Amino acid sequence: MTEIPLNQLFSQTTRPAYLQPNDTVGVLAAASCLDYEDLAPGLAMMRQDWGLKVIEGQTLRLKDHGFAGTDAQRAQDLQTMLDDPAIKAIFSARGGYGSSRILDQLDFSAFVQNPKWIVGFSDITAVHSHVYRLGVESLHATMPKLFGRTDAREAVQSLKNTLFGYQQPPYQAPPTAHNRLGKAHGNAVGGNLCLLAHLLGSRSEIDTTNCILFLEDLNEFYYNLDRMMVQLKRAGKLSQLAGLVVGQFTDSKDNDREPFGMTADEIVAHHVGQYAYPVCFNFPVGHVDRNLAIPHGRRVELTVQAHGAELNLNPNINIEIV
Repeated sequence: MTEIPLNQLFSQTTRPAYLQPNDTVGVLAAASCLDYEDLAPGLAMMRQDWGLKVIEGQTLRLKDHGFAGTDAQRAQDLQTMLDDPAIKAIFSARGGYGSSRILDQLDFSAFVQNPKWIVGFSDITAVHSHVYRLGVESLHATMPKLFGRTDAREAVQSLKNTLFGYQQPPYQAPPTAHNRLGKAHGNAVGGNLCLLAHLLGSRSEIDTTNCILFLEDLNEFYYNLDRMMVQLKRAGKLSQLAGLVVGQFTDSKDNDREPFGMTADEIVAHHVGQYAYPVCFNFPVGHVDRNLAIPHGRRVELTVQAHGAELNLNPNINIEIV
């Protein structure tokens, strides 16, 4: 297995083959445990509506403290699916915490030789970052535990469109006071801010130079969001971006005593204020029902204008009428 040097830029990552009906996919829990019953709507949708054959990992029913089994069990579940050539995509049923604990136990040699889609978000940012270092595109998107939510239909459809190679219209975001106008092209990289800061200095750290970075997070204090942005900035992850997409910082909170005094958007705007690249805020990605799928590592186009922002995935592929 060959890891890509941190300072090597990708002109194009390897894209796994698009799914087709009757393909086999795997669903596992790489991080936190879950109630298996919560997966019923999502698994039914994948099997009945999408026409896929679904292999269920043992971790969907395991629990070790807050994890979906021990580190060894979760690593073995993921390793088995990485190595199985019949499996065309691997879905993490949920995030939580724990995927970074097992990354160094995994052998990605077979995966690099036979790339397949890795699907998930939140804690799965660690896996996306790791496979980006291997030069493979993955999919930051909603997860099976969330498929059954009524308000998540658009997110689920965007996931299906991307996985099956259907045309995905450009994503739209409304104008905001913090937007910075402009147009940029670059590889879409990023995900959960906490995880991106957590990965600095590890084998899963990524080079953001000339990339379009997207960020989101959940349930963080404002001062901690600021601390993580300072960490990314000091590590050189913000200065050479092609563009920045700021998603949802859901359930952010302030101190009861000595409030930090800045919102999440104000914090991000402050730390990138000295740079010239385009920035859009309030983008539909993160811990919200409308969490639109973003191909991690794909070259995309970001346009920020006075009337709003647009992220074009440039798929140049088939069209599904829904």
